Amino acid sequence: MSDREFIKLAKIAEQAERYEDMSDYMMQYMNLKETSVADPESRNLLSVAFKNVVGAKRSSWRILSALKDQHKGRESEPVLNDYTEKVVAELKNVCNTVLNLLEDIIKKVPSENTDALVFYQKMKGDYYRYLAEVAKDTERDEVLEKSSAAYESAKTESSKLPPTHPIRLGLALNFSVFYYEIKNEPQKACELAKEAFDDAIAELDKLQEDSYKDSTLIMQLLRDNLTLWTSDTDHDDDNN
Repeated sequence: MSDREFIKLAKIAEQAERYEDMSDYMMQYMNLKETSVADPESRNLLSVAFKNVVGAKRSSWRILSALKDQHKGRESEPVLNDYTEKVVAELKNVCNTVLNLLEDIIKKVPSENTDALVFYQKMKGDYYRYLAEVAKDTERDEVLEKSSAAYESAKTESSKLPPTHPIRLGLALNFSVFYYEIKNEPQKACELAKEAFDDAIAELDKLQEDSYKDSTLIMQLLRDNLTLWTSDTDHDDDNN
């Protein structure tokens, strides 16, 4: 099968909402064609595929976690615990598959291709963050550290991109969520989100037309999070 056929099949699988097939095709494509790692189309297809695969498992885990709380002490509790562990194992397997692939991809990205490097380092931070959601004790500490390191590496590299670049803004969005939801550091989350939003606003007149929609959408999400997080922080201060 030719390399372009994998791309065609991945797009068909996306339309059919068969994201596990899509992720398989994109993994084969990335392994087959080394130059594909810097190609925006292929990296976006890879990201969409695995985001949907892992997203379904994260959603299942959240639902099962809520059910476990409702069934504490009941006869159904052991069954729910076992089933939740099954979903957690599947989620970890997907994340580790992506992370192993990313290790190989990042080595192949040309050093001058800043947007690709930021994209993949951000993706690395994301998948360690997903592991941190379900990990416990020392395992959680380890993946937290790796997630933070990947995001920090991406942030350093992203300084070479314009503040309005959608990849730089997307990194700021996810890194701030990491601090708010995983590290439980709302002040740091707000600082990151506000800095990215303010920097982008200051250069809004320089925003490229082809990225206007993506950039402004992420800016709106940053502003929405800031509003929510600031409100929560103020509420906590009032209760102290």
